Amino acid sequence: MINRELVRGHLVLIAEYLEGLKKLSQLSEEEFLDDERNPAAAESFLRRGLEAIFDIGRHIVAKTGGVEMASEYQSIAEGLGKKRVVDSELSRTLFQMAGYRNRLVHMYHMIGSKELLAIINDHLGDIEKFIAQVNEYLDDN
Repeated sequence: MINRELVRGHLVLIAEYLEGLKKLSQLSEEEFLDDERNPAAAESFLRRGLEAIFDIGRHIVAKTGGVEMASEYQSIAEGLGKKRVVDSELSRTLFQMAGYRNRLVHMYHMIGSKELLAIINDHLGDIEKFIAQVNEYLDDN
C-alpha cells in the first residue's frame, strides 16, 4: 500500500526546492555567475529535488508491484510510466533526469555553472509536471 503521507511529504520538499530554483532562475547570467554560492545552491536544490522525485518513484513502484524493481533510477522512471503514475512523455523525461541525477552525484566536478543555469531556466516545468501528475495519481487511486 502506498504511504500517501510519505509521498505528499516528499512532494512538499520538491516544491520547496523548486521555489529555490525559481528564485535563482530569475537572476541574470552575470548575477548568477558572480556569486559562487548561486551555482552551489542550484546544484543542491536540483540534486535534492531529483533524489526526492526518485524516492517517490521507488516507493510507488515497489508498493504497486508488477514492475521489475531495481535500484537503478532509470528503471524507476520506466516503472512510473508503465504503472501510469506519470504519462509516457514525463516518463521519458524522468529517464533523462535519472541520468542527470547520476552526473550530479558521481560527476559533479564536470558540471559547470552555466549548465546549471540553463537547466533551471529551461526545465523546472518538468518538476512541476511531476508534482501535478503524482498528486493526480494519489487522488485517483
